[in-house]
Amino acid sequence: MIYLDNAATTLRKPQCVIDAVVAAMTSMGNAARGAHGSALTASRVVYDARCKIAALFGCKRADHVIFTSNSTEALNIAISGTLQAGDHVISTDLEHNSVLRPLYRLERERGVQLSFVPADKQGRPDYAAFEGLIRENTKAIVCTHASNLTGNMIDIARVGQISRRHGLLLIVDASQTAGAMPIDMEKMGIDILCFTGHKGLMAPQGTGGLCIREGVEVEPFKVGGSGVHSYDKEQPRTYPTRLEAGTLNAHGIAGLSAAVDYLNEVGIEAIQAHEMALMRRFYEGVTAIDGVTVYGDFDAARTAVVTLNIRDYDSGAVSDELAEYYGIATRPGAHCAPRMHEALGTTDRGAVRFSFAWFNTEEEVDRAVAAVREMAE
Repeated sequence: MIYLDNAATTLRKPQCVIDAVVAAMTSMGNAARGAHGSALTASRVVYDARCKIAALFGCKRADHVIFTSNSTEALNIAISGTLQAGDHVISTDLEHNSVLRPLYRLERERGVQLSFVPADKQGRPDYAAFEGLIRENTKAIVCTHASNLTGNMIDIARVGQISRRHGLLLIVDASQTAGAMPIDMEKMGIDILCFTGHKGLMAPQGTGGLCIREGVEVEPFKVGGSGVHSYDKEQPRTYPTRLEAGTLNAHGIAGLSAAVDYLNEVGIEAIQAHEMALMRRFYEGVTAIDGVTVYGDFDAARTAVVTLNIRDYDSGAVSDELAEYYGIATRPGAHCAPRMHEALGTTDRGAVRFSFAWFNTEEEVDRAVAAVREMAE
């Protein structure tokens, strides 16, 4: 199988990640739940992973790295824990439902007011609209770093300057960029960075988290066991236990820690260059084919994603045929990005996404181009 669905999850993981998970499952107890050897081993692994993630993303305090099961959980924590009744928040048309649905729920349940920066027919945000949408009660900007549908990136440093200028929180969904390109919270002006482990970081599923700038207060989304202050009726107020109720996925975090080591060894810049070269090779191949429509802006910063449709075929039928007859895995449909499909005009049939990662090859790209050509002809 040629796996080109890496924007959903990376299928191939570095061997060191697999080895770390297997070793953890045979040696680690419950982190922060005892003083015996196996519990202490788990605690050390979790702490080391916090330090590595903090360094990777430019988060000044390792204790402000909170582990979750994925970026959806991280975004729910960040959004629900910072926005209250009467607050106004700005988001964009590029968002995934992991941002949209928590915002819509707060609109419905708390009366939070929402505004959306529009995207044009190429899926590009209108940066001038960010400042134009700011009100007296605007509390935060919540936006993705890159569209999971088109691969278009938002200039987070530019949005960070806007948020700083107006004293707003900036909450960023880095699901599509964490591990695939450099991120520095301080330089970009990010207050809360939400990430997942199983995509660009090449870590196990069930891992993710949020990095919180010092001084930013996030209220708990869930409460429960923390391993400390067990006689208190309230959740501990110090990070990270404030937001980490219950047993952590320490086995997965061990894999995440090994994945960061691998990224640092190979170099994120090298990974980004390889993935972008594969994306560009595929893009140049399919745009030369009659009957193929490609979506997104390929003249600006982006991720290694090419999304297209072939003639008037349904995207699901195209993806099924790619899998059944050509052995190529892609993602069709709506991609949990309803507002972006509205901007692109593809709500009726969705689109087929090809997404490339570190372990893909030029030969796989060329075979995918040939398959698209055959189907279009």
